[in-house]
Amino acid sequence: MGDVRKMIIKGRVHKFADDINTDDIIAAKYLVSTDAKELGGHCMESIRPDFLSKVKPGDIIVAGKNFGCGSSREHAPMAVKGCGVSAVLAKSFAAIFFRNAINIGLPFLELEEVNKINDGDEIEIDLTSGIIRNLTKAEDYQTQAFPEFLQDIVKNKGLINWVTSRKKEGHPSS
Repeated sequence: MGDVRKMIIKGRVHKFADDINTDDIIAAKYLVSTDAKELGGHCMESIRPDFLSKVKPGDIIVAGKNFGCGSSREHAPMAVKGCGVSAVLAKSFAAIFFRNAINIGLPFLELEEVNKINDGDEIEIDLTSGIIRNLTKAEDYQTQAFPEFLQDIVKNKGLINWVTSRKKEGHPSS
C-alpha cells in the first residue's frame, strides 16, 4: 500500500500580476548574499514596499503567468522562502524559477483559475491531490498533484538534503 499522508499548506494570499521577474522578487543589489533569511528581508520590496510588513510565515503568493521570469538566479525562490512564504501558485512559471524552486524545496503549482483568488483570501493547498481550497470563498480548484518525489524534496528542505538522505538510506539511484 502506498503512502497516503497528505501534504497540506494553508495560508493567506498575497496576489501579484503577470510577469513578476527575478529583479522584482529580489533586486540585484542584494545578490551578494546567499542567506535565505537575509534575502527574504528584501523580497518584493521594489514592487510592493509594504509586502514584508504584511507577509507572515506560511503565507502563499498567487500570481499570473510567467512568474519568476528574467535571470537564472536561485536567489529569487530563496528570497520567497526566506520571507516565510510556504508556496507559490501561478498561472505559469518561467522554466528557470521552476527549476530553482525545486532545488531549494519551495512548493509551487500552476493553476489556471488564479484570477478567482484575491489578495487576503485564505487558501489551503493539498499537494498530494492538487486540490486548492479557497476557504474565504468556499470554492475548490483542481490542478495537477505535486509529484511525490518533489514532495519528498520539499520535506527534506531542498534537493541537496534529499540526495544526501537517499544516500544515507542506501538508494542505488542516488
